[in-house]
Amino acid sequence: MKTKTTLGLLAAAFSVCILQVSAQNYPSKPVRFIVPFVPGGPTDIQGRMLGEKLAQRLGQQVLIDNRGGAGGNIGMELTAKAPPDGYTIVIATVGTWAVNPHLYKLPFDVVKDFAPIIQVSTSPGVLVVHPSVPAKSVKELVALARARPNELNYGSSGVGGFGHISGELFTLMTNTKMTHVPYKSSAPSMTDVMAGQIQVLFNNAIATVPFVQAKRVRALASTGAKRLAVLPDLPTIAEAGVAGYENSSWSAVAAPAGTPAPILGRLHKEFTGILADPEIQKRHADVGAQIIGGTPEQFHAYLKAEVDKFGKLVKSAGIKAAAGG
Repeated sequence: MKTKTTLGLLAAAFSVCILQVSAQNYPSKPVRFIVPFVPGGPTDIQGRMLGEKLAQRLGQQVLIDNRGGAGGNIGMELTAKAPPDGYTIVIATVGTWAVNPHLYKLPFDVVKDFAPIIQVSTSPGVLVVHPSVPAKSVKELVALARARPNELNYGSSGVGGFGHISGELFTLMTNTKMTHVPYKSSAPSMTDVMAGQIQVLFNNAIATVPFVQAKRVRALASTGAKRLAVLPDLPTIAEAGVAGYENSSWSAVAAPAGTPAPILGRLHKEFTGILADPEIQKRHADVGAQIIGGTPEQFHAYLKAEVDKFGKLVKSAGIKAAAGG
């Protein structure tokens, strides 16, 4: 019995030593940075921006791995089940972290199966329409939607995504009916609203502001509590007549649960430095996003609160995963 106990203690000590050596040598090979959406959307844009800087700071390649599908669940599952060695990390959003647990039977736990690294940013969205839509304001869009129930289509990055939640809130608070058209990411939804295949889009500011500035779509309002600094003349939806309306997206980076603390500490240190980079701050500010940062513990507490908040919202709005596939 003593021999077994001794062997167990030796094995545990050996494992600790291996982890310590691994952490000291980290990173010794490329890091896979999973983006749980197809290329071109706001999360992909942000992930590539951060990945480039992370590679410079780590002195290793950071390989962006787009794993779109199932509202981000495919990429999240890959991360949750990856070896907890610091060589797989993920950047995900409020939808994948806090909404999906209430829409899908997930093969992972968004709180328990991930090791938080850092919350990256928060960003309000922009309500845009195709230029052919006669509505020039939120009030006019509401009137049009009431006159033509379910005839206006609004796109989103997928069921439960930021655009879907924003649209559901809008129709609930304005007593209107529009048809939700979910996509695999926000990039094709933006393409279709510019082409007139859909009429309305609630989309993250990071991916939308450039097309507003290029006059490819018409912006009616922002979804946040405050106006976008980059579009100061654009009112919020609340200012435009829907009192109390507010919805913003956020993003964060995590690793699989069980990743050694020294490696998590190194990654947190590097991402903190990246978010303090004037270039990164400017690129976020230019599209209306606000850098958050903070500790892993702060994000962990925030995540648990968001999971609870969106659970109540999904239930009250009657949102179902089957609504869009």
